[in-house]
Amino acid sequence: MERYGFHPHPNLSRQGRGDIVSMRSKKVFIIKVVHSFIFLFMVACLVYILYCAIVGRYDWTLLLALVAIASDGLALLLNRGKCPFTTLTEKLGAEKGLITDIFLPDWCARHAFKISIVIMTIEVIWLAWGYFN
Repeated sequence: MERYGFHPHPNLSRQGRGDIVSMRSKKVFIIKVVHSFIFLFMVACLVYILYCAIVGRYDWTLLLALVAIASDGLALLLNRGKCPFTTLTEKLGAEKGLITDIFLPDWCARHAFKISIVIMTIEVIWLAWGYFN
């Protein structure tokens, strides 16, 4: 069960631990799958925004991608810089301080927000430059 980032509570009896561990680890796994799809969608939005900046395309699909990224940023801001999915997996027993809610290599998961912020900043500057020039 530790494979999914779940560590059972030490006070649970051995007899009842199996069912609870199994149920919670399945929930953690489902959260990881959902969060991974959301992450991939956000990466696709970043790639599309970059494409729009390169070709100078300004339309409603660009606006949707920008709104998706902004809403993700707002969720992080409202949760004090921590992804709500991480908080949820920790409540289910996943280890604190580890990225346990997404299927990515550890290094990539730890630095995903920093990398995304840099990319988004460059894209917005590029879009603004193209739009106003």
